[in-house]
Amino acid sequence: MAFKLKQFLKRAFREILLHHHNSLEFRAKLFAAIIAANPDHGECEQAIVLQAAENIYKEEERAGTLLATVNEYLQKIEEDNGLAIDELIEDILKDYKEFPRYADKITIDDYHKINLCCQDPDSKAYQERIITFYQRTKDEYENRRKNK
Repeated sequence: MAFKLKQFLKRAFREILLHHHNSLEFRAKLFAAIIAANPDHGECEQAIVLQAAENIYKEEERAGTLLATVNEYLQKIEEDNGLAIDELIEDILKDYKEFPRYADKITIDDYHKINLCCQDPDSKAYQERIITFYQRTKDEYENRRKNK
């Protein structure tokens, strides 16, 4: 119960205090899905997410918030409280359908860096499939934008 209240408060304050919090949540979901595909993830992935966040936002607070949000999603997945990678991917698709411009927020190079942290061949292959899915989503959006 206390955990759920804590998560609710974190999310509520993020929604109130952060401009474009939905965009940040979308990015966090993208990172979390790839990282979660490797059950042995650790500091390597955390460092890549933080570096990517700093490059994206140029603000230490917002970069830290992205990393914290990724970690919240990872914690939810690891605690098996109703969120798994498949549900996260479905949520990403739902967000993308609602806001197609979010495809611009997909940073494929960062996901490849995360994939380099993974040593397990099966987990690595799973991550590569997720990255391929992200690339197709990004390409689909860019093609639609060109054809308008």
